Amino acid sequence: MRIIFAGTPEPAVPTLRALIASHHDVVAVVTRPPARSGRGRTLKPSPVALIATQAQIPLIETSTLKDPEIHQRIAAAGPDLGIVVAYGALVPADVLDMPQHGWINLHFSDLPKYRGAAPVQRAILNGEVTTASSVFQLETGLDTGPVFSRLPVDIGHMTSGELLDAMAVTGAQQIIEVVDAIEEGTACAHAQVMPEDTVVPLAPRLSSADGVISFDEDAAAVDQRIRAVTPNPGAYTTMPNGKRLKLESGEVVEHPDVTGAPGTLHISKREVLVSCREGAFRLRRVAPEGKGWMDAAAWARGARLDEDARLGHWQGE
Repeated sequence: MRIIFAGTPEPAVPTLRALIASHHDVVAVVTRPPARSGRGRTLKPSPVALIATQAQIPLIETSTLKDPEIHQRIAAAGPDLGIVVAYGALVPADVLDMPQHGWINLHFSDLPKYRGAAPVQRAILNGEVTTASSVFQLETGLDTGPVFSRLPVDIGHMTSGELLDAMAVTGAQQIIEVVDAIEEGTACAHAQVMPEDTVVPLAPRLSSADGVISFDEDAAAVDQRIRAVTPNPGAYTTMPNGKRLKLESGEVVEHPDVTGAPGTLHISKREVLVSCREGAFRLRRVAPEGKGWMDAAAWARGARLDEDARLGHWQGE
């Protein structure tokens, strides 16, 4: 089939690569325009744009699919099917109708749960043990279309970045299987079932506020929050001097001697434990404001902290 692909960040790359390697013909790629990044704030093309350019596939760089000129370019490509993986903008109804088979989307959640921009992050933040990637038919509603395929995934102790990378790889083959079935006329999509008397969790994009760690939660919730915001928008707490301390994922520990108010530090030569509202959390690596990542114990040895020092927004109590 003639495929038009829409995607932007790194998690979309495995699917594009799989489509290029398949017997299907990727006739055009839609992606967001170059964005500024790095210290020099230089414009860099999206990861998807780089792959499309290498494969010499016609590239449509746009932040919106509502532009009539973009409509003309998509129609001129003559696609049989459109595929979306993390493009970053909605596909309007008239564009949805252009390909003979419409558009399908690889979404990194077990639909109808976690419709929205940050399904993996929200699943981890909410303490889910498992999730799934779903391939569904795009409609004008937000992630509401019938589902062709569901692939379960164990979350384990992965960060959102690690989980998203893993799901992007397995989801690429999932997409190929659905595309092949559509071509053969054997694909079957089922309407999303909304559990009765259940509020289905949504997945709005996380902000930097979601990464604030005060330790005024139980240790398991602290662990979930840090993993959910890693690598973006990132986790941080506040040091006794008021400066930020960035945090990488650590681990929940059972330690009867770790007591005290939330945020209280327990420092030894080999580890740094922090009291939570319930339980304790072991810091792994930290980055003081303006510095790079370092082992938490090495940071604590050089920080010259008071014996009763606490992390979090507790200064001035």
